[in-house]
Amino acid sequence: MKSSVIPDLSARKQRQPFHMTERRRRALYGYLFILPTVLFFLVFVAYPFFQAIGISLTTWHGFDKQIFVGLKNFKSLFSDPLFWLSLKNTLIFTLITTGLQTILPLLIAVLLIARWRGEVVVRTIMFLPVIISMVVVGLLWHMIYDGNFGVLNNALTFLGLGSLTHAWLADPHTVMGSIIIVSLWASLGFYVVIFFAGLQGIPVELYEVASIDGANTWQKLTHITVPLLWPVTTVVMILNIIGGIKVFDVIYVMSSGGPDHASEVLGTYLYATAFSNQAGDIASLGYAAAIGFVILILCVIGTVIQLQITGGRADVY
Repeated sequence: MKSSVIPDLSARKQRQPFHMTERRRRALYGYLFILPTVLFFLVFVAYPFFQAIGISLTTWHGFDKQIFVGLKNFKSLFSDPLFWLSLKNTLIFTLITTGLQTILPLLIAVLLIARWRGEVVVRTIMFLPVIISMVVVGLLWHMIYDGNFGVLNNALTFLGLGSLTHAWLADPHTVMGSIIIVSLWASLGFYVVIFFAGLQGIPVELYEVASIDGANTWQKLTHITVPLLWPVTTVVMILNIIGGIKVFDVIYVMSSGGPDHASEVLGTYLYATAFSNQAGDIASLGYAAAIGFVILILCVIGTVIQLQITGGRADVY
């Protein structure tokens, strides 16, 4: 007689414990470690970025309802003479500071790597301005440049060069040059340290062999130092380009974009449009967001162009 008992197949199957492989465990740990960074990026970078893009497509004064206007703000930029003036000043500032803050730090780092007496003290003194806030730097140099009681004019008078005294920040012809000097003074030590670190990675044997072959200092610089430092130079130039395009603090503190918009850059124009419109008009956050998007595009374009140029130059060496 056949048994009518149905075998319990599920009872025969023993539940196998879940064993995580070492590869999966390492991947999980990695994801957990980067999770705070990803959350920080999403909350404080990605979300504000897309929100700013949305604001740039609206007319909004900050306290009323946002009205969608599409690309109207961007079209208005093309007919805004003050925008073009600030764009020109931004490009001039970026080109000059990028050139000076790349060549001068390189030459100074080459001198410091020679290990002469006192080079540590000089390097430390040069780096001190880097740790000072740019707002403090702007206020300090604003007092130095003061046309009536500034240290610079007083020093020129003391040296018998009173004819060279000038209202440096009140003259449209000298205000931008004066601010560029301040930017160079404040940032020079930072880029010197970067180049100095790069120089320490170049084998000394290369210079010794070049000396045996009869190469002079200039030939060592152009045929050994500059080519091998090209990746470092690329980083320095990209940092300068981005910093120059989005410059705001030092110019706002020293001149607020004046006189007569002679030192107006995109950053100060954005601030004036969004918060403290000098013309007395109602603040336009939508138009300011459009200017901010232009700053972002310029930073991306400048970085891509620089990478293309340095890539081509790297192939030559």
